[in-house]
Amino acid sequence: MRRRTSSPLAALALAVLCVAQAACAPLTVSSGGGAPAAASSTSAPGSASARSAVAIANATHQYPSGPVSETVTPGPGGPAAVVRAFAGAYINWSATTVSGDMRRLAAQSIGQARSAMQLAAAQTAGDYELRAGGVANHGTVEAVAPLPGQPRQYVVVTREQTTATGSSAYAGLAPAWHVALATVAEVAPGRWALSAWEPQS
Repeated sequence: MRRRTSSPLAALALAVLCVAQAACAPLTVSSGGGAPAAASSTSAPGSASARSAVAIANATHQYPSGPVSETVTPGPGGPAAVVRAFAGAYINWSATTVSGDMRRLAAQSIGQARSAMQLAAAQTAGDYELRAGGVANHGTVEAVAPLPGQPRQYVVVTREQTTATGSSAYAGLAPAWHVALATVAEVAPGRWALSAWEPQS
């Protein structure tokens, strides 16, 4: 059985991936630091096109949006190094740091990966059970390898263990192996950032 605390982050990432693949607009990326710009829409509230967008959202559970401009601080090193650093930060957290950790990862990524980390940060910020239980996750990145036939996509293997200082829910659980797919994008010459993070197990 999957660990309980890792699965919410993985589920959040997978849910955002599904929405992002179907509904995300093209991205404009720059290499400077900063926060993502708000999505823009050419439809005024109450207009026919806005009502049409709401009808689409009601039918598909996806809201079509306008272009989104993102800025990102790319990580140092090549794509595999960026993936390894992201994965290491993603799997090592405590109840008191997880929300901030996810916000930092969001600032270093673009596209689906940024959306997933922003959602994880928002969800964990108000998670009473996480804090009351003193839950923490620790692990190591065991392998990062290019996915054959998929440019800029990497397989990430981690070994993780969840603990809790205020609960017996994780007592006796052995470390577990997990796999994720990471996609990178070149956001500046020779500078890379994660564009998708897809936990598989």
